[in-house]
Amino acid sequence: MKRLEELIGALAPGGIPRLTLGEIATFKRGTAITKKDTTEGPVPVIAGGRAPAYFHAEANRSGETITVAGSGVYAGYVGYWSEPVFVSDAFSVHPDPELFEPKFVYYFLSLKQDEIHKTKTGGGVPHVHGRNLAPLEIPVPPIAVQREIIGILDLFNELEAVLEAELDARRRQFVHYRDMLLAGGADRQWTTVESIATNLDWRRRPVAKSARTPGEIPYYGASGVVDYVSDYIFEGDYLLVSEDGANLLTRSSPIAFSVSGRAWINNHAHVLEFGTYAERRFVEIYLNSIDLAAYVTGGAQPKLNQANLNKIPIPAVPLSKQERIVSALDRFDALVNDLSVGLPAELNARRRQYEHYRDRLLTFPEAV
Repeated sequence: MKRLEELIGALAPGGIPRLTLGEIATFKRGTAITKKDTTEGPVPVIAGGRAPAYFHAEANRSGETITVAGSGVYAGYVGYWSEPVFVSDAFSVHPDPELFEPKFVYYFLSLKQDEIHKTKTGGGVPHVHGRNLAPLEIPVPPIAVQREIIGILDLFNELEAVLEAELDARRRQFVHYRDMLLAGGADRQWTTVESIATNLDWRRRPVAKSARTPGEIPYYGASGVVDYVSDYIFEGDYLLVSEDGANLLTRSSPIAFSVSGRAWINNHAHVLEFGTYAERRFVEIYLNSIDLAAYVTGGAQPKLNQANLNKIPIPAVPLSKQERIVSALDRFDALVNDLSVGLPAELNARRRQYEHYRDRLLTFPEAV
């Protein structure tokens, strides 16, 4: 930071001027392309999401490219690409090369991500256009200052990428270890969900959002907490299993999750009660590790009804062995998912540190 302050003092003693993004950059719309229109190749297609939608043989942008998602759930999301890309459902931002390093503009726009999201227009499908970003003011420090800032922020990102790669490797290791512990031989005995758990679905009660009284008690749906209310209909330790929703097949989040304490549960999650923590946690881990497609009905609206849930086979493992398996996997799970310990805590701290320094590095004394 001291070197940067000295650099600013030497190159911009009167402060840093500001211009609008519309004054220093041009905006170029993408060329719509669908997956069936692509040809196999290495070029990322930027279609609005946080990652490439698919890949193509040709690029329509070369060099460093800043992209802004044009529509959909990620409308306004800012991306940066150092390699050639094909911009589809997005637009690109091209700053004046005499005034800016593209990556400096990207870092500044990422700082303003919340403001950019607020420029969304449209009803059902939100949109963000170049004209929405044009009034945004951006500081114009000397190129040497920009390069110094880019170097510092790149270093933070590199350190974060190393931690993310290590955490990803640990999570894969957890899955391997989990599958190994849950595996059994040809002589394995089986039971069913209905044989080892008490189903309490009859106590569930859905409440329309307009009829809920706000409070501090979690209101659970198929994939977790959807609201907080003032009353409860359950109190204790339960395993909730998604009853419907696309997540039953996509598995983007766990379909089985434990809840404790007071809760209100609607009719989109099955409620199972077990005699011990080990039994509940064992079934939770097992259900999240297997493919449930054979038990899911419905096309557009996937559903795991109570009858099918009841007949899902569960390994008949003695309680003492369940306790050992659960204890081992809980320790491993904390190392890869608990934000208060291990790699997750370190990665979380690194991200907060990056945001702190990014905010400081991109805040300048304004020119008089």
